Amino acid sequence: MDTLTLADRRFSIDRAVEEDVPALVALLADDVLGRERESADPAPYREAFARIDEDPNQLLLAVRDEQAAVVATMQLTLMPSLSRGGATRLQIEAVRVGATARGSGLGTALFTWAHRWGREHGATLAQLTTDTARADAQRFYERLGYSPSHVGMKLPL
Repeated sequence: MDTLTLADRRFSIDRAVEEDVPALVALLADDVLGRERESADPAPYREAFARIDEDPNQLLLAVRDEQAAVVATMQLTLMPSLSRGGATRLQIEAVRVGATARGSGLGTALFTWAHRWGREHGATLAQLTTDTARADAQRFYERLGYSPSHVGMKLPL
């Protein structure tokens, strides 16, 4: 799909394939919140991947290092809306950069890539949610220009 070159490292950005699911789930589980939320059962993740992969408004990314190991991920969703004059929003979720790639600039480069992808697909606004416990992530998103303009709420169903 695309390649990012950062200092002395190269990363490829690809649409995730089913074989990537275990590595993607491992990234999601590799933090304090993820350890509590993610499951060892692969079945629900494979089912979710199939639904994501067949939806033309979804792009699940697998970012690979020079050895083809998955080191980062994010899910991009194009959301048509009646609000804001019928705008399409780019929803960015499930962002993770693995320990081996943190500090390389990959996170910033990946968001730059995602914003460009969103614009190319008609999005006029990028939005994301982050857990209130993720203070480092919030500071990172604010450095990218995001502002905490809304209060997000969730209700388990």
